[in-house]
Amino acid sequence: MLLAGQAGAQVPYVALEQRLDPQALAEVGLTPAQLQTLNRLLRQAEAEAPAPGGVAVASAAGPGVPTPAPLFPGLDDGPITAKVTGEVGGWAPGTVFTLDNGQQWQVLKGEMTLKTARSNPEIVVVPGIAGRWFLQVDEDLPKARVFRIR
Repeated sequence: MLLAGQAGAQVPYVALEQRLDPQALAEVGLTPAQLQTLNRLLRQAEAEAPAPGGVAVASAAGPGVPTPAPLFPGLDDGPITAKVTGEVGGWAPGTVFTLDNGQQWQVLKGEMTLKTARSNPEIVVVPGIAGRWFLQVDEDLPKARVFRIR
């Protein structure tokens, strides 16, 4: 949210202790040292985020400092489009899909029986939050939550 007169201005980082009430902070269960480290990492990530207009803000840490991992791993990855080798009549937990690119994905959650089996269908494996992946056989059907085994 930008306030009047602040367009283009960076809002300073607000520590988690000031953002959360004491009960919510206690539920997280971080030690004071962990909380301090998390605040430092979030402050650093905010400083390195692109400024309005897409211009990156220079890091106070300087060159040679590793870039922190993304806060939501997986979302930076793009979808994988391929064809399943063989027939797909449905899936359930444990079903393994072998793709024409050599990858194998196993169903973790989700169950579906197709009205008509499909031969070598084109699929899309879509990234989700926290490293989760979802296999989509048809955009009108539910996705299966999958993980890569090869």
